[in-house]
Formats: sequence, structure tokens, C-alpha cells
Amino acid sequence: MKKLLLLSVLFISITSAAQMTAPDDGGSVRATVSERIGITDVTITYGRPGVKGREGKIWGDLVHEGFKQESFGGGNPIPWRAGANETTTIEFSTEVFVEGTPVPAGKYGFFIAYAPSRCTLIFSKISDSWGSYFYDEKQDVARVIVTPKPIKEAVERLKYEFTDQQDSSAVIALSWDKLAIPFKVSVPLHQLQMATFKKELMSAKGFDVESWLQYAHYLKDHNTNLDEALKYASSATRSAPSFRSFIAKADILYMLNRDKEADTAMEKAAYYGNPYQLHYYALGKLNQNNSQLALKAFKLNHSKHKDLYIANLGLVKGYQAAGDNKAALSAAKKALAVAKDAKSKAEIESLITTLNKNGS
Repeated sequence: MKKLLLLSVLFISITSAAQMTAPDDGGSVRATVSERIGITDVTITYGRPGVKGREGKIWGDLVHEGFKQESFGGGNPIPWRAGANETTTIEFSTEVFVEGTPVPAGKYGFFIAYAPSRCTLIFSKISDSWGSYFYDEKQDVARVIVTPKPIKEAVERLKYEFTDQQDSSAVIALSWDKLAIPFKVSVPLHQLQMATFKKELMSAKGFDVESWLQYAHYLKDHNTNLDEALKYASSATRSAPSFRSFIAKADILYMLNRDKEADTAMEKAAYYGNPYQLHYYALGKLNQNNSQLALKAFKLNHSKHKDLYIANLGLVKGYQAAGDNKAALSAAKKALAVAKDAKSKAEIESLITTLNKNGS
């Protein structure tokens, strides 16, 4: 019994010791960096070794060139592990393109065959081994050639960072010592977004009017599938009539050159909305350089709220943008008559001064 008790104590002690937290081997720091490109999540997990006084001896020395034959591991010539210790991994939540090369969604071991003038990036199905010792080219999913770049400021600990972020792309750069290896990751954002919308519209979200409007607005903003956009916007006006649903329907109808129906939808939007909503909608059209539609909205707003300053101000801005200086000046004088506070009066007086100068 005493022997069993002693063995149990020893087992618990050994197990506890194995679970104690300690620094990563070799002083390398384990790190994860993740960002979203469009609707695609990109996550890199890697070890961060330090230069530790080895300036100028990293690339081509500590990081060997090309593929190196090791006496242990899988027995195949191996590339660099692109980090330290465990295999560096990179994960994409959707399909991406790395420097134009397609890489399917998934988690990959990330390796680099380094050379001073060109580096081969390797995305491998092997993502859970130690370093690159068990690398097998038969497991490659993609290889991409990129050019390394010298950098002025030395980076002590290897790092990955996302730069030059755009709506559908970003540049990921591995930097260490005085060298960076950048590569561009881009995503087919429009196709992915369309697929996501269609999938979600077949779920519980498909019973939500806001989902219909979000889909309709997306199609409208990208000027694609406008008939389908109209179908969803029209459904929204029937289920939940509002300024937002009718103005979306109006916009789509204008894009389809169905102006008479669009005018009716805009009238409905004005009925369900308020003068401020219609005013800022019209200002948005001015920002889109659509002065014709902006003036139409400003006129509609004024016809319903003749004694409201913002509706008069909008009419001034609409005529001014349309290049009708005479009509703008006339509207400005009427706006001044309904301006109730000093700020509004100063605003319209400034417009009148500008219009007088333009008319002279």
C-alpha cells in the first residue's frame, strides 16, 4: 500500500512538472497575427527568433539558401521553416490569391526556400509538425516566387505584419534583421460577398427585412443584378414600408431607367421619412456627382416643407450644383426669409454672396 501511495505521489509530481509554464525553447517567442481582408480572415502563427548579435549572419547562413539535406526528419531536402520551432502556419477562411496564385481555404504549413534575389513561398498540407524537418514536396498546395527587399532599420525579432491594406487585398511582410519578404494576398471579394449573402438569405436571416435591404443595397452599389435588387427592395417596401426601403427601390428604378416608377417610389420615401432624411439623401447624390437626381430630391423636399429652412437650403444647393445660378439666387433669398437663427442666416448670406459673384 505504501509503495502504491509513493508511486501515485511521484506520478502526480512528474505530471505537474510537465504542465508548468516556461519560456519557449531557445528564447523564441510564439506569436499569432490575424487580420481580415474583405470578409476573409488570415491568421499566421509562428515563432519569433531574435538576431541576438548575429547581424549580417541571418540570411544565407542561419537561414540556409534553397533546400537543405538534413540527417534527421523525413529525409527530404527541406526549406526554411519561416520562423522558429514548430511549423509556421497560415490559415485562410476563404480561397485567396497569393501574388495571383490561387490558394484554397484552409490551414497550411508555411515554408520559404530563401535566395538573395528570389524566394519561393511554399504552402503545404503539413501544418502540425516540428519546423520543416518533415517537409514533403508532394504535400505542396502552392508555390509562389517573390522578391526579398532590403530594409534600413534592423528588426531584432522576426515578425509578420499586414501592410497596404485595401478592400480586397493586403501585403504581408516577413521582416527580420535587415531583410523583408513581402507577398500580396488578394481575395475575390465580390464573389465571396455574393455567395455569403445568398447563403444567409436561405437561413433565418432570409426572414429579416433588413437582410433584404442589405442585399439590395449591395447589388445597387455594385450596379449588378439590378432586377434581383429591385425584387428584394420591393419586398421590403411591402413588408416594412419606410424611407429606407422606398428610397432603395427608387434608386434601383432610376438605374433601370424606369423614372416614372422611381418618382413614385421617391414620393413614398418622402411620405414615410422626414425632411432631414430626404435632404441628406440629396446631398449624398451631390457627392456622387448626380446633380440631376439631387435636384429632383431637393425639389420634392421643398414642395412638402416650403417654410422649413433646410428644405429651402437644399433647393439652393440643388440649383447651384445644376448650374442654374439665377434659380439658386432666388431660392437663397427665400431661404434667408425663413432662417430663424444667426448660424442659418450667416450660412445663407454666405451663399448669396457667392452666387452674386458667380452671376456678375
